[in-house]
Amino acid sequence: MKQPGWWRPSAAGTAVLVGFWLPFCLSQESPSPPPQGSTLKFRLAGYPRKHNEGRVEIFYKGEWGTICDDDFTIANAHVLCRQLGFVTATGWTHSAKYGKGTGKIWLDNVQCGGSEKSIGLCRSRGWGNSDCTHDEDAGVICKDERLPGFVDSNIIENHFEEVRLRPLAEGGARRMPITEGVVEVKLQDSWTQICGQGWSPKNSRVVCGMMGFPSERKVRSTYKHTNGFRIHSVACTGNEVHLSVCPLEIAKRNSSAPCTGGMPAVVSCMPGPLFSQVNGQKKKTKTVTKVRLKGGAKIGEGRVEVLKNREWGTVCDDRWNLQAASVVCRDLGFGSAREALTGARLGQGIGPIHMNEVMCTGTEKSIWNCPFKNITSENCKHAEDASVRCNVPYMAYEETMRLTGGRTRLEGRVEVLATDRNGTEGWGLVCGEGWSTREAMVVCRQLGLGYAKSGLPETWYWESSNMTDMVLSGVKCTGEEMSLSHCQHHATVTCQKAASRFSAGVICSETSSDLVLNAPLVEQTAYIEDRPLHMLYCAAEENCLSKSAARANWPYGHRRLLRFSSEIHNIGRADFRPKAGRHSWVWHECHRHYHSMDIFTHYDLFSANGTRVADGHKASFCLEDTECQEGIAKRYECANFGEQGITVGCWDLYRHDIDCQWIDITDVKPGNYILQLVINPNFEVSESDFTNNAMKCNCKYDGHRIWLHKCHLYDAFSEEAEKKFEQYPGQLNNQIS
Repeated sequence: MKQPGWWRPSAAGTAVLVGFWLPFCLSQESPSPPPQGSTLKFRLAGYPRKHNEGRVEIFYKGEWGTICDDDFTIANAHVLCRQLGFVTATGWTHSAKYGKGTGKIWLDNVQCGGSEKSIGLCRSRGWGNSDCTHDEDAGVICKDERLPGFVDSNIIENHFEEVRLRPLAEGGARRMPITEGVVEVKLQDSWTQICGQGWSPKNSRVVCGMMGFPSERKVRSTYKHTNGFRIHSVACTGNEVHLSVCPLEIAKRNSSAPCTGGMPAVVSCMPGPLFSQVNGQKKKTKTVTKVRLKGGAKIGEGRVEVLKNREWGTVCDDRWNLQAASVVCRDLGFGSAREALTGARLGQGIGPIHMNEVMCTGTEKSIWNCPFKNITSENCKHAEDASVRCNVPYMAYEETMRLTGGRTRLEGRVEVLATDRNGTEGWGLVCGEGWSTREAMVVCRQLGLGYAKSGLPETWYWESSNMTDMVLSGVKCTGEEMSLSHCQHHATVTCQKAASRFSAGVICSETSSDLVLNAPLVEQTAYIEDRPLHMLYCAAEENCLSKSAARANWPYGHRRLLRFSSEIHNIGRADFRPKAGRHSWVWHECHRHYHSMDIFTHYDLFSANGTRVADGHKASFCLEDTECQEGIAKRYECANFGEQGITVGCWDLYRHDIDCQWIDITDVKPGNYILQLVINPNFEVSESDFTNNAMKCNCKYDGHRIWLHKCHLYDAFSEEAEKKFEQYPGQLNNQIS
């Protein structure tokens, strides 16, 4: 059967190199330039420091070393900061402010003009020629702003273009992922195999890590050698994140090296739990994890969070590298780390920071087995949260779907590969009925296009292909699935509006917002107010009172309100903007303000058995930047019909004393309850993480006063702590421990 032109299944699982070392061909201005083609790496080290400052260390001739502070100037610092990926320097330090280094002192009496592309182009005494001690190690303070397109310094020397596993069975249907096969590498646009002589389990561990698998296993099949070998004598330690880093020998082009036995290197890998189920193997067992990834667009990427004392917290990026990141990735059932990201590149966390200066070798089972330092509030902020991108198995999910008709590659009408009753594969549309942001999240993830900005139930202006048949309907996703095929859908296609204009579409985005509530503030500001009815006409008009208020003797009497402040932080990587533009905002004359979202927050009070006893909701009458982190400017202000939104790194405060910032508890009896707050409850605006949009508190009401206790985000504590919270709602007395 001939397959459609856009349908091109890969021959094998492939890992593409994403990093590089910084090569510098140095001019004769340097008295002792590195040999032609040699590479330099740079890092910041020492303690105490932030991710953008520290002792400068250079990797040269296989060894890390420092720079002497003799004649060191701000111009030198400018050059070094740019090589470290920052736009410029704001200062420099001397006398080993960040502690003494070890090993070589590579450069002394460095004299840069400030515009050089490499420190090696500056005048100096030459590489390794110094009369300094490590008491004189120089440091830099860089402006906390990355160069556009900078690749983090946790990078890999590029020997190979790609590495893949070629499975035993050629052609025919193959289950994904491919876990066993001959190791092949791409050298100078051609594929070659590796001599299997002396091949060790440590080598297999490295290859499996690149393929997205946490560990290797014994090979179950035998393979015949068909080609000559250009690569041999591979000797990995097992800690490497890429085969290129291992000691090995490469024969010249158009030649091959002798290989005793003539067998190629073969590996067999153990897939992680997420991918074992896909392959029809044993279902994953329930495990208690002490590490997780948050805020990533794809499976296997995100901000690293670890569990300590039953509370989740982040990891500071000081000394964060590929070895530590790989320990996290393998622990979670993925392969080795593809990138170790610093500077909160995948969004900031909220709450505690549990670890700093993590130093793993790469063999540890858990990041908790690695040496690390505890955090003090002075030496790390959430702007320095560490993140990872892990190697994950190739599943070919993106080859069963495409977007058509969009103005950019990030948008379009969703078309899926379907098989009809005759077994013929071809184009097909997805019914747009019920299509939402959560379904769009799965599509964008499946295609590797980042986060979902919108899920569109109608795409009439994107009819760019001849596809008219609906092949999928009733799609309902949680938003966490790896593929649209993993979501619920109708067994038989049923679409009331079957015209192609009513097919589903998406708009994806490379970045997204992420809203979280300040849980402690809710706990601190809660109180009861008996508010006269004559002061509640506007609130009643906006449906901010319970149903029984309609039967009250207006304007006499009062309503009992549970009031509190809510502070909404945007910790994502894109501004939070209302879905609707200003032209469609609704003006409310009574309160004299615009609503940019009909329901921005839900407030609920539940009994111990989960029954809702009271509720409230609030429209977004003014989304704006109340305050921002240091160095971040406010962008949104509601005054004079201004633009509404919340800037990254800023927060919007709805004070306890404004209308509708409450739950009407007039009809609630004294007792123990659970208070729940949910922002963006209808997923109306896309976010990178919806799991942190809700918070809850223990609540005790004695008929006269109210207490909130243990307020926290839904995903802030361990499962064990959450079960204990549910088991003992409220307090037994008025004493809060």
